[in-house]
Amino acid sequence: MLTLVCFHAHPDDEAIATGGTMMKAAAAGHNVVLVMATRGEQGEPAEGVLKEGERLGDRREQEARAAAQILDVSRIEFLPYEDSGMIHEPANRNPACFWQADVEEAASKLAAILVDVNADVLTLYDDHGGYGHPDHIQVHRVGHRAAEIAGVRRVFESTMNRNQIIEQIDYFRDHDENGETVDLEIDVDTIGTPENQITHAVNVEAFADRKRNAMKAHASQITKDSFFLAMPDAIFLRRLARNGILMQEVSGQVISLQILSKGRLTKLREVRYQVSTLELGSLRR
Repeated sequence: MLTLVCFHAHPDDEAIATGGTMMKAAAAGHNVVLVMATRGEQGEPAEGVLKEGERLGDRREQEARAAAQILDVSRIEFLPYEDSGMIHEPANRNPACFWQADVEEAASKLAAILVDVNADVLTLYDDHGGYGHPDHIQVHRVGHRAAEIAGVRRVFESTMNRNQIIEQIDYFRDHDENGETVDLEIDVDTIGTPENQITHAVNVEAFADRKRNAMKAHASQITKDSFFLAMPDAIFLRRLARNGILMQEVSGQVISLQILSKGRLTKLREVRYQVSTLELGSLRR
């Protein structure tokens, strides 16, 4: 039995990014540990979801614990830092936020957990945190340093396929529901990782339904009509039943890149992954 530790920035990141991998590892008999850097205090709660006097951080911790049960997590830990908010927001300057944390100090806290659980594998994010969020970038920095301190040799960076994202953006630049051109101002160089740099894929098709249920547990952030939950099952299976050193969850070795346009699936192309299928059982101590 191996111990997989997944290090994430905020509650709900774990379900979206590595939910399938965690469930697959647990189903194979491995120990799965979840570590959160923050409680997501700077998130935007859905209207009416918080009770009177309820703090968002407390609510999101409860949601994380509920999702962890769905994901078959054996242990969940929270580091003592606050959510930093999106880049350039005032919350970035909060001395207690994760973005302001001393990397060595934070890494020592995470390393203590890695040693305590006898971690064999650690997942974190790519060097720009997937899309440039300060806390996600800090997870990358702190996670790698913690692995060095604790002697964890197998570290995988969860990411997204940049090529697919660019194709989707290009499509929507040319098409909207009224047939008019859409101008999308997105810096694609800060999103995900180029397809030819993704080295591992984790097939999690069998866990797609439970991954979606884990997302639903984060009701303060992911509502039933949100992007993640409103998409048809076919798109969810292809887009989010894969987590994307780099590691990306896939629902098979041939992925059809599809988007939803006017309620219909539009196929752009197929991506055949020429990467290693990552199986935890092959990662021996």
